[in-house]
Amino acid sequence: MQLWNRVDKRILEQHLLASSEKRTTISFYKYHRIEHPEEWRNELYLSLDKLGVLGRIYVAKEGINAQISVPDDQQQAFIDYLYAYPFLNGIRLNYAVDDDGKSFTKLKILVRTKIVADGLNDETFDSSDCGVHLNADEFNALTEKEDTILVDMRNHYESEIGHFENAITPDVDTFREQLPLVVDMLQENKDKNVVMYCTGGIRCEKASAWLKHNGFKNVFQLNGGIIEYARQVEAKVLKNKFKGKNFVFDRRLGEKISHEVIAQCHQCGKPADTHTNCKNEGCHLLFIQCEACTAKYNGCCCEECMKISLLPEEEQRALRKGINPGRKVFKKGRGEQLVFKKSSNEMNVSEIKAE
Repeated sequence: MQLWNRVDKRILEQHLLASSEKRTTISFYKYHRIEHPEEWRNELYLSLDKLGVLGRIYVAKEGINAQISVPDDQQQAFIDYLYAYPFLNGIRLNYAVDDDGKSFTKLKILVRTKIVADGLNDETFDSSDCGVHLNADEFNALTEKEDTILVDMRNHYESEIGHFENAITPDVDTFREQLPLVVDMLQENKDKNVVMYCTGGIRCEKASAWLKHNGFKNVFQLNGGIIEYARQVEAKVLKNKFKGKNFVFDRRLGEKISHEVIAQCHQCGKPADTHTNCKNEGCHLLFIQCEACTAKYNGCCCEECMKISLLPEEEQRALRKGINPGRKVFKKGRGEQLVFKKSSNEMNVSEIKAE
């Protein structure tokens, strides 16, 4: 019984790109007590693998968090399977806004301590006492009021390429780091309306409860996050207050919500909002790169990495042996080799908007 996909990721990627199969990217989450997450994980893998589902799913005692790709001809079978679980019956599915069907190369289901790493001790507060959920209409109306503070509960590399008008965008690398920072930043505004948003809503479920636990009176959250907001804006023909791209954690690395480009290439400073990972596997740094710099550096973050990426694969493996690229990935575009990005941070150009 095989419960993992051990095929080389490069082979899987080649197969995916060559495939004409139509697929749809879907995300969903649910906080719910799961007594035996390991057993359920194995059951999920066997069932979803048969349906051709690809993607990344985290299972924990507190629930499930999934970002997946489903073959179009298996969508109804997938929904029927999912909804057969009583606690998942009728759960909202977030469908990708800008989807090419090439978001994931394999199915990966992991058992975690938490479905989102928040660093909180859930025994110390009521995590179910979350903020008031807002639809797109309500969100637009409330964020127009002067006594409302709008907070982006995503990381800096996410908000850099796209965010809502007038939102506070904390300069953090992780959600765990952001929670105490936001509480501290807003200490003098506990009586104001605090509206928060994230990609699909899951981070705000815990964050809004944490703010209420810390004495904030009027806490709200965008129901379904940016993804559901974009769907409602289009369906109801509403004003779109989101500018730029929505960062996503799959091969696409972003989906356009509006046509504005509000970020800059990390190498030359030209308007750009396309994230990429450095092609030198020993680096793998996530950064923003324009088309000209992609050609100039062959998809790498600097000339040194470009030289390494052009070496035979065996030589590259020898060079990166014993190196943990995760240390650089964690910086998410803060690499010292990104000259423009480094100088931009020093000049505090986070407020600069590309024309």
